[in-house]
Amino acid sequence: MKIKWTDTVEIAIALEENHPDKDNVNLRFTDLHLWVTSLDGFDDDVNGSNEKILEAIQMAWIDERE
Repeated sequence: MKIKWTDTVEIAIALEENHPDKDNVNLRFTDLHLWVTSLDGFDDDVNGSNEKILEAIQMAWIDERE
């Protein structure tokens, strides 16, 4: 499956599977960017994110963990 920046729910699920020990509330967006672009199946422009996209991914990840 190819993952794009807009696939926030799929990204959140993958992040929770790959980084269950990470504090997903108090994180740096630089770390989040790296974790997302390192996911298996990530197939989008590495520089295609912005703060709004990263915030959406973070919120989806928080929801996924709850």
